[in-house]
Amino acid sequence: MSFIVHYKKSTLLHSIFLIFILILMVLISSSCTKQEDNTLVIAKQYGIAYAPLQIMQEKNFLDAYLEDTVNVEWVQLGNTTAIREAMLADGLDVGFMGIPPFLIGLDQGMEWKMMSGLSESPLGLITNDPSIKSLEDLVDAGKIALPQPGSIQHILLSMEAEKKLGQSNIFDHQLISMNHPDGYQALLVDDTVVAHYTAPPYLFKELKEQDAHLLASGGEGMGEPFTFIVGVCRESFYEDTKQYDAFQCALEDSINFLYDSPEEALDILSQAYEIDRETLRSYLYDEQMVYTTNIKGVTRFIEFMYAQEYLNKQWEVKEVIWKEK
Repeated sequence: MSFIVHYKKSTLLHSIFLIFILILMVLISSSCTKQEDNTLVIAKQYGIAYAPLQIMQEKNFLDAYLEDTVNVEWVQLGNTTAIREAMLADGLDVGFMGIPPFLIGLDQGMEWKMMSGLSESPLGLITNDPSIKSLEDLVDAGKIALPQPGSIQHILLSMEAEKKLGQSNIFDHQLISMNHPDGYQALLVDDTVVAHYTAPPYLFKELKEQDAHLLASGGEGMGEPFTFIVGVCRESFYEDTKQYDAFQCALEDSINFLYDSPEEALDILSQAYEIDRETLRSYLYDEQMVYTTNIKGVTRFIEFMYAQEYLNKQWEVKEVIWKEK
């Protein structure tokens, strides 16, 4: 049995790595490789967990710290794999993602570390099938949509499966990779997709749908508070004190702005996210949404992912977070 479990996880990680290499080849062969052109490129994804970055961009906080001596470019990528490969291809300076995919990249040879937290957030596994009332009911019941194998959603599901069913990879053969908007639509209209592991705003929207209910929460699986999104960079950016310090200061300013100027923040973000102002207010300032540069849960993720063979090495915290300057 242990051989089978090991084989399945090894196969899964091998598949992730192959996707990793294929996208890298495409990126390297393209003309979009970042050049030594005094440009700072920052990648984000869609969702209110990235709200401080949207504020930073709209308010030009980073540009102000850099005194317009550096050209700041923002790119929005669809998933963590794209961010990881773009950085590996020297197309990015700073990227934002969940801790587990960052750890997998580090474990596969990426020379990067975490530089900051960004947000804590509720995450959850939702089904709209009334007959599925527990994780046990979900086994072999249909497809489970989540961003990708190795995502924070996948690892949290594995944690909950290990805790409740005694087998962390019991759902791996049911996973289907979808971004959050597609996963939301699939849960509503695709009969083969019976559950979706997602984050706000889709978590909040889906729970309002008919028969939708929560099967598992990220907090239950994790068993302790954790950071949802972290900022990562390579050593070259960490060693560039001017840009690194400017970014850290701009991020602090952006988070403070979000809390100190909520009405102006809502003006900016409701337009950017195309969500009406009061709905966004309820999402953005939900008591479970926390915007902070603190990083939580690293040791727990490492211990679980190493024990379950998602990582080859049990990393120490000092090896995965840049030392504070």
